[in-house]
Amino acid sequence: MIDFPSEEVRSHFPALRTTDEGSARVYFDAPGGTQICAPAIRRMVEHLERGTANSGGAFASSVETDAMSEAAHEAVADLLGAEAGEIAFGPNMTTLTLSLSRALARGWGEGDELVLTRLDHDANVAPWLQVARDEGMTVRWIDFDPETGVLDLSSLPGLLGPRTRLVAVGGASNALGTLNDVAEIVRIVRAHSEALVFVDAVQSVPHVVTDVRALGCDFLACSPYKFFGPHQGVLWGRAELMKGLEAYKVRPSSIDPPAVRFETGTPSFEGQAGVIGTIEYLEWLGTRLGDAGNSRRSRLETAMRACERYERALGERLLAGFASISGLKLWGPPTMDGRVPTFSFTMDGRTPDEVAMHLAAQGIFAWSGHFYAVEVIARLRLEEAGGLLRVGLCHYSTEAEVDALIGALGELIRR
Repeated sequence: MIDFPSEEVRSHFPALRTTDEGSARVYFDAPGGTQICAPAIRRMVEHLERGTANSGGAFASSVETDAMSEAAHEAVADLLGAEAGEIAFGPNMTTLTLSLSRALARGWGEGDELVLTRLDHDANVAPWLQVARDEGMTVRWIDFDPETGVLDLSSLPGLLGPRTRLVAVGGASNALGTLNDVAEIVRIVRAHSEALVFVDAVQSVPHVVTDVRALGCDFLACSPYKFFGPHQGVLWGRAELMKGLEAYKVRPSSIDPPAVRFETGTPSFEGQAGVIGTIEYLEWLGTRLGDAGNSRRSRLETAMRACERYERALGERLLAGFASISGLKLWGPPTMDGRVPTFSFTMDGRTPDEVAMHLAAQGIFAWSGHFYAVEVIARLRLEEAGGLLRVGLCHYSTEAEVDALIGALGELIRR
């Protein structure tokens, strides 16, 4: 195993100390939401205890809230390689995507085209399908190989044309773990059309360094509660594009900086405070790993690269364990190359729900079903079989937990 301060990391997560009848919990449900780090909890409590207020007032609590909110936008911008004015907070990624899709659709019409993938969470499918229905647009699909879980990018040039308005892709699959080559997708789109590129990065941001400039996309959305923070959504968009969009909002709401037009209504300021704590935690990890004198962005990159190496080693251990279990079929990339540590499988003679209940009885938390990846499950023809059983690792997972999972699955097949 690589040198990684696993025990120190775990000490920052209070939920990892929770037990049920004396037994520790094994949180392998991370793709649906990670546990929150202590600095995020402290920031939320501090904001509420000190005195919260709405934005724009002359009095102390409002001034402090505005300063905190500005700091939250700056913190997320550093995580994504963006500018603070390009960041919008919302209740979740789905709501922000629906809002953005409505704003973009103002300039689209009958006969225009959208390109979607069969690999995405429905939050990056349904909003665009609804726009296509409302505006009379044509939807074209990028398929994936059911055996490897990899998108067929060779088909993408043929799906693009002069009336392609947007290509919506995922950074990583929430069902199969596939890590998509977003930079290559953007390159292909730019070479064959003038379409915009929207990225659902909910599953990639928790596991890899994210740099919106390097990716070259136009919009990107993610969810802090999937990377150790509170329930929030984040939307990034290029400033020049955001400035030209008329968002659905109340009339007095600000449009400066550009992204704030998508922050409709009073936000969860305590949630934004929690996001600051999340970034502070990742900064701590970067410093702990030796990046003490550089910028916050550099420290965040150091932390994420170390997490990626650690998760890769854990994932390889898990894949080796899967290979030892008769009747277990892994869906998605067969190795840790081209994937994040999200793994879905089926087992002969057991439904995913049965496997999930067996694991839950042993304190191992995992999801079964479709995980809102309805196109994926349909493409794999697993609807009638109950979908998939999904486990997700992250940087607070351990070798012992991986071994416990493999042992529990082995016990199930011996019954």
